[in-house]
Amino acid sequence: MRIIDVHTHPILREDQRGPAGAAQLIRRARAHGIEHLVALGDVLAFSRMQTAEQVQLINDETAAVMRAHPHFVTGFCYLNPLLGPSVVEAEVARCVARGFRGLKLEIANNARDACMAPVMRAAEQHGLVVLQHAWSMTNIHQRRFHTDPEDVATLAQRFPRVPIIMAHLTGCGVRGILAVKGCLNVVVDTSGAAPEAGLVEFAVEQLGARRVLYGSDAPVRDFGVALARITGSRLDARTQRMLLHDNASALLRLP
Repeated sequence: MRIIDVHTHPILREDQRGPAGAAQLIRRARAHGIEHLVALGDVLAFSRMQTAEQVQLINDETAAVMRAHPHFVTGFCYLNPLLGPSVVEAEVARCVARGFRGLKLEIANNARDACMAPVMRAAEQHGLVVLQHAWSMTNIHQRRFHTDPEDVATLAQRFPRVPIIMAHLTGCGVRGILAVKGCLNVVVDTSGAAPEAGLVEFAVEQLGARRVLYGSDAPVRDFGVALARITGSRLDARTQRMLLHDNASALLRLP
């Protein structure tokens, strides 16, 4: 079965191996039958608040992985929206010129914040996908920078023409699925914490098979475990193919 992984971090500083670590991860991906993956960069490399220079370095590392593994890796441009519109717009343009197909947001700010407007306008202008980190949080004091599924829904409603991947199905849970159910520009990737029986099936039931797609969060998570969320589910073979490959291929407009 053909597989595209929409959520990976080939370079992590704590790994301390740089390109060698990325190459090993890609070898493991190929061994699991993955034919393409999205590289998101080491988005917490310099804590949650990076400077413009640090953001550029994160994206330069992603671009290097793309060059080293052409036709196998698609890069998403990491952004810190709090750096302001001019910095955001310049970095998006720089990444688009290098072949990036999406934008990645982590925990510099909450997705409902006003600073997201330049990010979303740039995504719409360049035809990019936005992958937004999300998690159903219990610590309310982190909501000023940590995006809950309800915040993703708010973002999607404000910018209905921008396709959004809400990350971490098993971190968002049932609550997250229901929060974005009415937002047709939102799809959900299956990465996150330990697998939960029946959750992928529930996502397909509530959102439709075209709005769920496979992501691992490797190397933070294991490819085999992440794949088994889908291959070990009760979904039929056609639906599994959609989640593992077809939905991501269409969303990313891969050749």
